[in-house]
Amino acid sequence: MDIVSVNKFRDNLKSFVEQVIERHLPLKVTRRSGEDFVVISAEDWEREQETLYVLQNAELMQQIATSSASHSKQKGYTPTAGELDEITGI
Repeated sequence: MDIVSVNKFRDNLKSFVEQVIERHLPLKVTRRSGEDFVVISAEDWEREQETLYVLQNAELMQQIATSSASHSKQKGYTPTAGELDEITGI
């Protein structure tokens, strides 16, 4: 994560915002008062929120673990050709 002072951020706001959006990397902005903040694109923030939701949902994490275990043992469900076409939208 890049770090920049609040003065430099303010002086170059447009370029820093473009950088955050294009590179998908957050930017930490430091302040003299010590209360720093982070700038992140809306797309990346939404993705982080979805990840947090999954990680905090014990039932969903159990389903993922079970699925991963069955996949590694090659004992998972194998969809039919018709089901695969429906899933992939072909």
